[in-house]
Amino acid sequence: MGRAAALKPSRPKHRHSPLARAELPTDTVSLARYLIGKTVVRRLPEGVVSGRIVETEAYIVGDAAGHAYRGMTPRNRSLFLERGHAYVYLAYGTSWMLNVSSETTGIGTGVLIRALEPLEGIPIMRLNRGIERLGDLARGPGRLTAALRVDRGLDGIDLCRRGPLWLGWGDDEPGEIGRSIRIGIAREAHRLLRFYLCASPFVSGPRRLNVP
Repeated sequence: MGRAAALKPSRPKHRHSPLARAELPTDTVSLARYLIGKTVVRRLPEGVVSGRIVETEAYIVGDAAGHAYRGMTPRNRSLFLERGHAYVYLAYGTSWMLNVSSETTGIGTGVLIRALEPLEGIPIMRLNRGIERLGDLARGPGRLTAALRVDRGLDGIDLCRRGPLWLGWGDDEPGEIGRSIRIGIAREAHRLLRFYLCASPFVSGPRRLNVP
């Protein structure tokens, strides 16, 4: 192989290509930021549905707002898996929440996927949500799981391999990423552990938090 071939740039990864676990940061906060601009891909009988991640929240070691704060239970055991697995739980008895386990096996930490920019399968998302407005299809953690038809049956799934649900690459660099306090929690509410794509109309939360 010649020098020119060795220096040839690699082809960009397609958004359907699963993220490699080895490339995921092992720190929860770093992973929450890293996932901005990546994609969530869902394979349904009707077709593929996907969205760009525009908002995340980190739940770190010792975080009183995290589900792993009091240790492992049958409900939260997926949080203790190696980084890159799904932790899905029901919030307030009404909405499923999609999280990504974020550190090494045995450490209960995770990243909540809070909002997506719809990319593919938008007609399917609209049927799943029962609404037409694009900006509201996946703007918020409960909305995005409804749009992608994510429920407890996907809890524990490996998000770094193709299947019914996985994390994919972004098409390009996401742009400016903002940081703020998390939304809708009472404990550890002062921590700046929420990340979002600045100027994205698909980000959830109050406007006062969504500034650079």
